[in-house]
Amino acid sequence: MDPEYVRAPRRWDMTLIRDFMIFIGPISSLYDFLTFYVLLRIFHSGQPEFHTGWFVESLATQTLVLFVIRTTKNPLQSRPSPSLAATSILMVALGVWLPYSPLAHRLGFVPLPGPFFTFLAASTATYLLLVELAKRLLFSRAAV
Repeated sequence: MDPEYVRAPRRWDMTLIRDFMIFIGPISSLYDFLTFYVLLRIFHSGQPEFHTGWFVESLATQTLVLFVIRTTKNPLQSRPSPSLAATSILMVALGVWLPYSPLAHRLGFVPLPGPFFTFLAASTATYLLLVELAKRLLFSRAAV
């Protein structure tokens, strides 16, 4: 969180939290369905590829969204702590590496096709952008 946001105790705004879940939850679900579609219809994934692809996409989006929701500001202007940045990036890198690791077989993972990572980058970037836009809308409504 930004220092000015945690400087003084605040009451939880349950309406804002509820609205945040109502807006962000469907965005996340939309990206799950988009991932399902791409894996099944574009990549013609079998069960192991589907399992692997959805794991990697979910890990990337749900970990990196922390950079957007941890601040009321633009996430590019509000730097996270070095430990949050390092552990988040490390977790996503680990998730991308797992299908190629010695643990892949035990986890039911298989290597993903190269073009999947183009989809992963595009879907993660657009997901984060949509969450940022929803966050700005919610905070602008809350300030009124």
